[in-house]
Amino acid sequence: MAASDRSRDDQDSILEPLCFPDSSPGSVGPQRFGSELLVCLFCSESVPLQQKDVLLKHLLLEHKLVIADVKLVADLPKYVSYWRGRFLEQPITDFCSVIKTNSNGPVEKQEDYFLLCDVLPEDRVLRENLQQKRLEEVLEQQQQERDDSSFSRLCMFCSEEFTGNRSSLLNHMAREHSFSIGLPDNIVYCDQFLDTLQSTLDNLQCLYCEKTFRDKTTLKDHMRKKAHRRINATNHVYDRFYVINYLELGKTWEEVQSEDDREMVDEEEEDDWSDWRSHPVSAVCLFCDHQSETMEQIYTHMKEAHGFDLHNLRTELNLRFYQQVKLVNFIRREIHQSRCYGCQEKFESREAVLRHIEVEGHGMKLPDMSTWNQPQYYFPTYENDALLCTLSDSDDESSETHLREDVPVIAEDISNLRALRQSSVLNQLLRNRSSCS
Repeated sequence: MAASDRSRDDQDSILEPLCFPDSSPGSVGPQRFGSELLVCLFCSESVPLQQKDVLLKHLLLEHKLVIADVKLVADLPKYVSYWRGRFLEQPITDFCSVIKTNSNGPVEKQEDYFLLCDVLPEDRVLRENLQQKRLEEVLEQQQQERDDSSFSRLCMFCSEEFTGNRSSLLNHMAREHSFSIGLPDNIVYCDQFLDTLQSTLDNLQCLYCEKTFRDKTTLKDHMRKKAHRRINATNHVYDRFYVINYLELGKTWEEVQSEDDREMVDEEEEDDWSDWRSHPVSAVCLFCDHQSETMEQIYTHMKEAHGFDLHNLRTELNLRFYQQVKLVNFIRREIHQSRCYGCQEKFESREAVLRHIEVEGHGMKLPDMSTWNQPQYYFPTYENDALLCTLSDSDDESSETHLREDVPVIAEDISNLRALRQSSVLNQLLRNRSSCS
């Protein structure tokens, strides 16, 4: 289906890669407090910063513009304002990559989309400058909190009151209650951080596993017995409260810390990979929430539970690696939008479309290749899709087989060795060389 046909379903628009759910209830990166306005880069449309997705959807549907890695932009209002001015000075094609949809279809159904990303040096410098300015603001905020002597707050666990510097409360919780959220010098927006933790406890929710309990007594017993007196490191709501998350563009504290650890190991001793153990891959089914630690298990599950055989499709259609990538992303997007990828019928829910695929036997029914073999499906529907990392290139396998078939294998036969020597190519070359000399 052409992109122009898809645009009729505004609610189906996917502005950036989705993410398979994990144990955390939300994923909110570092962002600014306040109610600044975001103004469209091309028209007068504007929305509050908290509703940035509305503007991103507007840019996609009305102006065919996609901003890559929006969540990594430190100050989105200033970023948008900068490019609004630049687009008034020069054409958009001077800055953006052009992606043509339905490139193999009729000309009237082809559309150009524009991708603004940090591959452009000017965009990269802008993002880095905004990141540096944000870091300076965060460090200034942290210094103000250190100098603030008006702080007053009760401990979340024993209700003891602490005044003056915030570090006294944090050190008390770590020492007396074995609850540590990190060194005080690494924390910023401390009041909001403590408010977030207190709100979680008030909702009878464990800070680590985030399960909800019936009363405070049960919750306290659970956190004590399970040693859950710590926060969930995978919950990105807490990212904004750690200074290290502002240090390097696009990297979390876990990534920065792991780089530091590797540097320390390199300095102390040579690399030793003898005890290397790879972490199991957790791949998610194309259709349901089933996960498997091996790819063979997930392929078997999709074949038995949903009648979908990716290996068979790859062989039958002779799919190259990037065609497989586009097919997987296409199917993921169609299922996410509750649409049957085989017949393009739309349903009210994912459960409904899965029932339809099973009843109608559409598991192995694909639309015409021109529908899904499109440039927009190079981009992953889910950014943490482990299935994409395991696809193989059938071209490589077939080409190797083809080469092996074309190369003649001559069995060793020494029964007529003298005749072989007389008729050999090397002997002929030597005779030609002798005659020339």
